[in-house]
Parts: sequence; C-alpha cells; structure tokens
Amino acid sequence: MTGRIFLKILAAIACLLAVALYATEYLVSRVAESGYSENLRHDLEDKAKILVSAGNLNDVKALAAIAHARITLVDRTGKVIADSAAEPSTMENHLDRPEIAAALQGRSASVTRMSKTLHERYLYLAVPVPSGALRLAVPVSHIDSEVADIRWKMLQSTGVIFAVALIVAAFFARNLSRKFNTILGHAAELANGNFHARSKNMGRGEFALLGGKLNETSAKLERTVHQMQSEHTELEKLERVRKDFVINVSHELRTPLASIQGYTETLMDGAIDDHDNNMRFLGIIRHNAERLATLTADLLTLSRIELKTQEFRFASYDINGLLGDIVDSMRPIAARKTISLDLHPAPEQTEVFCDSQAIYQIISNLLDNAVKYTPEGGVIIVGARPFAEGAGARRVEVFVRDTGTGIPPEDLPRLFERFYRVDKARSRELGGTGLGLAIVKHLVRAHGGEVRVESQLGGGSTFLFTLPVDDPPERHVQELHGEFTAS
Repeated sequence: MTGRIFLKILAAIACLLAVALYATEYLVSRVAESGYSENLRHDLEDKAKILVSAGNLNDVKALAAIAHARITLVDRTGKVIADSAAEPSTMENHLDRPEIAAALQGRSASVTRMSKTLHERYLYLAVPVPSGALRLAVPVSHIDSEVADIRWKMLQSTGVIFAVALIVAAFFARNLSRKFNTILGHAAELANGNFHARSKNMGRGEFALLGGKLNETSAKLERTVHQMQSEHTELEKLERVRKDFVINVSHELRTPLASIQGYTETLMDGAIDDHDNNMRFLGIIRHNAERLATLTADLLTLSRIELKTQEFRFASYDINGLLGDIVDSMRPIAARKTISLDLHPAPEQTEVFCDSQAIYQIISNLLDNAVKYTPEGGVIIVGARPFAEGAGARRVEVFVRDTGTGIPPEDLPRLFERFYRVDKARSRELGGTGLGLAIVKHLVRAHGGEVRVESQLGGGSTFLFTLPVDDPPERHVQELHGEFTAS
C-alpha cells in the first residue's frame, strides 16, 4: 500500500513539474518571439517613413536594396504596380490583403503570413501613399531560428531543474506515503465498525490535524449511531406521512375520474341521444375534468416549491398596488354571489420585498376560499398594515377577512396541511383541492414570513401573513434561494 501511494504521489508531482516547466518554456519562447517581431515591425515602420518622406517610389528595387526589405507598390484598386522580388504582372490583386486594405483606408497595418509568391513566412507592413499603398516585407525565418535557440537553452535548463526537483519530490513523497498509510489504516478500522480505534501522534502539520479529526470522528460516530436509532422512529413517522399523501392523492384523483368514466359510459350506452340529459352529463364531465386540472396544477406548484425548483424574482413593490390589482381581478367572482369585496390600504408608499407572482397566488387562494365559504350578501376585506416585530425587523402584515361560516377551533392547527378539509363534502362540492392553504404556507415561508388564521365558528375568519419591508442582506437572500429554489 505504501509503495503504491509513493508512486502515485511521485507521478503526480512529476506531472505537475513537467507541466509547469513546459509552460514556463512556452511562455518565455512566446515572449521572445513577440519581442523580436515587435522590434522588427518598428524597424519597418521607421524605414517606411523614410521612404515615403523621400517621395520617389518608382525604383522599388533600389529602395529595397536601401531598406533591406522586399517592397511592393499597389494602386487604389489593389493592382500591384511594382515589386522588388517578383514580376507585377504575375501577381494577384492585393485588395483582399488585410494590410493593403487598411493602408488604402489611410491606416498603417502589419501582419505575418506565408507569401504566396515566395513561399516563405514574411512580416508585412503597409502604409498609405498618394498613389495607393506602399508595403515593406521581411522574412521572419531568423526570428524562428532565434526563438528555437532560446527554446533549446530553456529545455536544457529545465531538464536539470526537473531532475533535481524530482529527487527532492521523491523524498517528500516517501514521507507523505507513510503518513497516508497510517491514516488509511485508521479509516479502515472505522469502516469495520471499530470506533474505539485512535490514530497515533504524527507530530505537527496537516496529517497530525487529520489524525486528530479522525479521532474526533470516531467519538462522534458512536454518538451518531445512538442518534440514528432515535431518528428511526421519526423516519417511520415520515413514511406514514408519505403513504397518507399517496392515499389522499389517489382518493382525490379517483373521485373525478370515476365520475368522468361513469357519465362517459352512460353517454356511450345511448344517453348521447337523450336531449334532456346529455348536455347535463357533459357539463358534469367537464366540471370533473376542470377539477382534475386544478388538482394537477396545485400538486405541481407544491412539488416545485418542496423540491426547490420554484423560481422567485424578489423586488420591492408598492403593497397597495399589488393588493389593488388582485382585488380588481377577483371582484367579478365575488359579484356572482353579491359579496362585497373591499380594500383597506396600508399607509401610502408602503413597500414590501417579495415576488409579485407569488403574492398574487397567495392572496388569490385566500380570496377564493373566502368567496366559497362566505354566504351571499357577505363582506370580504383585503388589507395591509405595518407589523411590529423584533428589533430592526420591519414588516407588513397582509390580511383577508370574511364574514363566512368560520372554522371550528379543533380544525385550526391542521388547516394548512395538504388535503385537510374542515367540511370535506362541501369542499369537494365547491371544487376545492385541499392544497390551496398548503401552497399559501410554503410561499409565505419562501418570503421569510409567517401565516396564521383567526376564526370563530359562525363569526367569519381572518387569514394573516407577513412580508418584509426592506431588502434583506445578501446572505439572507441566498438562504431563501437555497431553501426554496434550485440553484
């Protein structure tokens, strides 16, 4: 075991050294090549300025001999007028050459590429002249040779450094492998269930710290085993909750599905031609289909929140504006039962930090319940007010108050549970899914708030929840997103 660890550590260090030395050699070569090229380009710029200032550009061969460079004269159409190294008539039109195109636009430009005429890499520099463009070119083969020489010397130096560093690394790798083996032996004891095993003292350093942490882990594992036994009971309770949820979902789905299936079969057996009942049967089928769609939508919403995939977009909003829009959208529904829907606004310019779509869903769910359980001619009030809390925490409390039938005291603690209904028969008759208040609870918690209910049997109900006024610190926003959204 020690030998394998030693070889792996040594191989890893050797690879790191090789990569580091190669990167150093490559960067030095690139810097040297860049420096040579830059000096050559400046030299060509100086020569070009001298030739342009001289004015006479007709004898390019003589100018090339003076400048020690290949010289090409191009007119404004890209045609080569003269070239010191080739016959102009045999050369291509140079309008597509980037340095020529730039010079014809009045700018100096340089580029390094392979010459199509001479089949050798050249550094080209073109400058604007009255007749078109003047281009100077010099081969870069000597730069390549200089860079190759530098690279060879670097390789020799790095080779020596690599050998020395590898010897030093081997010494440290051997020491590390022995300590690794000790740690692995202790870990193996823990894996076999021997929580009484302890690492011997390994002096100072990271391995000594790791050994101490493993010793702490041994003691914590003993406590953890005991804790897991006590948590097993809790897990069984959660399993019962899961099973209850599956049973509830199955029951909620089975009722409308059975109704749809029964009435569909009735229609197929001949009732489709019964003009007195066929439309009524179809209406019942549509009602149950809508109930299934609502149940599915609520289940998906609740699932997204609990599985941390619900996206929230928090921002500051005027609470009165939010409430006004929601109340206006619900007035037609309340008007069908001649229910008065009133708004009690918060003080002007009261803002809350929230997700507007989530708040719309919260209040819509609460208003939907209030309309269902408030008799005709009743009153529903939606409002907001400042809410005093702990030191430095500014909040707004939003409430929905109705004059409905009220809720029995024994039902209040379970009101926000999934599928819990106070009056199951009436709730299904009114189209409720039993998930609306559970969604409200989760969305309010996503804003760092709390939801509660005040009710008296026969005296109406008031649902209240809080929202923050100020933008929370960045750390708190991240906690909200980490708890209720997918990152």
